[in-house]
Amino acid sequence: MASLPANIKDLLSDLIARYRSQIDYLAIRLEAAEGSDILLRGNRIETLSEGISIGGQVRACYRGGWGFASFNQLSTLAERIEEAIAAARLVGEEETLLAPIPLVQDTCVLPLTGTDPRQVPLLEKKLLCQHYGEILRSVSPKVATVSVRYGDSSQRIILATSEGTLLEQSWVDMEMRFAATARNGDTVQTGRETTGSRKAYEDLVGLDAQVRSAAQRAVDSLVLPPVKGNTYTVVIDPILTGLFVHEAFGHLSEADMAYENPDLLEVMSLGRRFGPSELQIFDGAAPAGHRGSYFYDDEGTPATTTQLIKDGVLVGRLHSRETAGKLGEEATGNARCLNYHYPPIVRMTNTWIERGNTPVQDLFSGIEEGVYARNWLGGMTNGEMFTFAAGEAWMIRNGEIAEPVRDVTLSGNAFKTLADIEAIGDDFFWDESGGCGKGGQSGLPVGCGGPSLRIQNVVVGGETV
Repeated sequence: MASLPANIKDLLSDLIARYRSQIDYLAIRLEAAEGSDILLRGNRIETLSEGISIGGQVRACYRGGWGFASFNQLSTLAERIEEAIAAARLVGEEETLLAPIPLVQDTCVLPLTGTDPRQVPLLEKKLLCQHYGEILRSVSPKVATVSVRYGDSSQRIILATSEGTLLEQSWVDMEMRFAATARNGDTVQTGRETTGSRKAYEDLVGLDAQVRSAAQRAVDSLVLPPVKGNTYTVVIDPILTGLFVHEAFGHLSEADMAYENPDLLEVMSLGRRFGPSELQIFDGAAPAGHRGSYFYDDEGTPATTTQLIKDGVLVGRLHSRETAGKLGEEATGNARCLNYHYPPIVRMTNTWIERGNTPVQDLFSGIEEGVYARNWLGGMTNGEMFTFAAGEAWMIRNGEIAEPVRDVTLSGNAFKTLADIEAIGDDFFWDESGGCGKGGQSGLPVGCGGPSLRIQNVVVGGETV
């Protein structure tokens, strides 16, 4: 592991004492990191790399104005502090409002339950990618292109603030992505799978069946009829539920979206009903073992579990110290940054819809014609509007799962879709494949979860009826 000087904590304390009187708030975050990155495309390894980095960032706040500086030479730390302070004093003209948090002096390691990927040779990781690539290609001659992506990273963070927090954290994260594109004449279909872990390298090994299924779905979809575009009652599986709650609702719960947008703040007013009384939505880094889990966020706020919707009513939102201070609410431990190049911003951690009471088979009852959608291919959101592509889908006819169909996209308004939830299944699944993007910081590890849902009035794209 890339290392920081043994006396680094004393150095940080001395620097903060020197500059504390010039600023309302000062935070220094140092980071030592290393990782591996492999990309296989077709039958060629296009990327094969290992790297280490040491760097840091300085955040200074004065009269509500922020200065930021990042660096990768520790010898320039004093100069970067002075730059951040100068920038903050240049733009600050209001009041510094940061929600109070406990002052922390702690050292914590997110524990692994198996092999640390840093102990696995790069050659072994390369051979794993090639093995999965061979599986994808072997499914059918109609598989035209395949890709396998492997990445792991380990980070050790030290955070020191002018309020007295001195915190050290470390963790390891791993992810793999698989894709196969099949072609039959002009018809092209793609199957994808993604998995991730903060527990053990073993979680990325032995995925042959999961990888094969991605290619098989692409091949099978070539001969399926496209869905007829219409508005349907839809049943979605837990993976699509997790994607929906993260993308379509979770981002709207991030308080920097709200306090900077008065119209959204009015829409997302606490106490407003958004869904049925059975609907419970949470976000939090406190639940252990997931990719969005940690002990403290990047401002030193302890990890929490925040209920966003209780009994269908909006009761909470996700905060940094600044957004909580400006809205007069409590910090929730959701200030996160991808690495030292970026300042912390409000981000989700693990976001989920709690399981309901309806047996999954009963979700289909009474649907004369509908769609059952599973897994995901991709998606996009724009404010409260969303469009997701399902990885596989079937028609529902007279309460039963019927013929498979392809090219299923689900579109709608997040608020209306929450209100249109008719039933919540009694199953539940955690999807650890998430890499969230926001504010130029893409690939931040998150977890998503939920049960199967039955939703009415969903616009399903496809062939025109």
